[in-house]
Amino acid sequence: MKISQFIPVLALAVGLPAISRAEVTDGVQAVVNDHAITFAEVEEYTRPAVDALRRQYALQPELFDQKLKQALKDSLEQLVERQLILHSFESEGYRLPESVVDQMVQEKIRERFYGDRVTLMKTLQAQGITFDEFRKQIREQYIETALRNQNVQREIIISPYKVESYYNGHLDQFKLEDQARLRTIFFAKASPEDTNPVALAREVRAKIKAGAAFAEMAALYSQGSQQKQGGDWGWVERSVPRKEIADAAFALAPGEVSDVLDLSDGCYLVMVEDKRPAHAKPLTEVRGEIEKTLRIQEQARLQKQWMDSLKRKTFVRYF
Repeated sequence: MKISQFIPVLALAVGLPAISRAEVTDGVQAVVNDHAITFAEVEEYTRPAVDALRRQYALQPELFDQKLKQALKDSLEQLVERQLILHSFESEGYRLPESVVDQMVQEKIRERFYGDRVTLMKTLQAQGITFDEFRKQIREQYIETALRNQNVQREIIISPYKVESYYNGHLDQFKLEDQARLRTIFFAKASPEDTNPVALAREVRAKIKAGAAFAEMAALYSQGSQQKQGGDWGWVERSVPRKEIADAAFALAPGEVSDVLDLSDGCYLVMVEDKRPAHAKPLTEVRGEIEKTLRIQEQARLQKQWMDSLKRKTFVRYF
């Protein structure tokens, strides 16, 4: 059901909230109209992000603390926005028929619990919430999604002029370094002192100089990850290969093969198939990327504009 299909009712008058001092001192983080958002709510809302952050920054406790503080701050703001949206829904005279909520609840039960209400009730009990709270969550999630779709996620048209203007103003963003189309053959060493790979690399290089195809020699002899591709790296910038390989490769002309590169882990033969100088990706190649960026920016602008308008009409206080 679209938000435009909601049945309008008499708008509610907006008054100042009646929040007691006890509620304020009992872990309240913010008040939106007459709804208090507690620290416990913020923590619960942040929990999935915290688990991910804990895994990602397990060895960086200080950085984890910084990320956690930001996640809690973001969660609080999202909960404030949810209450602003719900208050707007009520005060602007919309209502969601209970029959529609019942239908959504049944669909959720079928999706998540395969229609098994016993499993549903056991899951809710384990989570410490009642069926009425579960039903309320579904109702509020639907209202929030519907109003966001109407005010923020609506179709945004990005004109060709905007795309071209962004491209011309951000050319550095699309700039590529000098590139080379590389093939390599890698001969692994059993130890840094192992000289057998050097001898084999020289033998293979001699075969290539005599007319053997580099790709065929790579497929036959290489112990590198590109063996099955005939040693093909594709187009790479100088910063991609390790320094010794990059220095050798970018000193070659197209079609040339390097001398044997004797490194600590093994020996390398490098061939450059082609080269191209530093350049910016053409607009045709990045148009989709730019349109996506501009669409995200416009949605963020609409989101802020909408939230600012709701805050001007609603009592909001942070603690």
